[in-house]
Amino acid sequence: MKGYRIHLVRHGMTDANLNGIYIGSTDEPLCSQGVGELYEKLDKMVYPGVQKVYSSPLKRCLSTAGILFPEAFTVSVEDLREMDFGEYEGKKAVDLMNDPGYKEFLKGGLDNPPPGGESIRHVIERSYAGISYVVSDMMREGLTNCAVVTHGGIIMNLLSCFGIPKMPPMQFPCDFGEGYEILVTADMWMRSHAFEILGKFPLNRSKDD
Repeated sequence: MKGYRIHLVRHGMTDANLNGIYIGSTDEPLCSQGVGELYEKLDKMVYPGVQKVYSSPLKRCLSTAGILFPEAFTVSVEDLREMDFGEYEGKKAVDLMNDPGYKEFLKGGLDNPPPGGESIRHVIERSYAGISYVVSDMMREGLTNCAVVTHGGIIMNLLSCFGIPKMPPMQFPCDFGEGYEILVTADMWMRSHAFEILGKFPLNRSKDD
């Protein structure tokens, strides 16, 4: 049975990431350190050649796609953007610790959004719409090996909600410029809206490379 391999990749580092600042919907570019780290990983690790890249529309993801997959055509997918943190955008967690609303937000839950922001339930629903678009587009164009450049939270929720084996979101951490490879088959996707998690990537280059 025909399989569709998708590499889910987290974007490179930004200044806000470096400083512990919430920047879900904020369109911040990669920082110089983030760009340098991506090029270092290209030298030390093996990234697959892909036929097409689907990216969050935010600058940090589009730039990451251009660095890691320079030969592939990249298309922006709105539903792959990061969670909107509402009033907490641009703020440090450490500066919010005395905010009652923030304490409530930290309790978690699918329907417990930050003030003026987006709930986890909504993030999951649109993430599903985003990956569904990717899978449908690959099937329509006959593509079998592509990449999705998005955000850490999006990757964790996609894997936890639709991936096999089933594990909680926090079991799927990934560093900047890294992620997970998944395998989608038409039968599994149509029957269960699920995919197989093959493992983390990229792999370190062997000493002989």
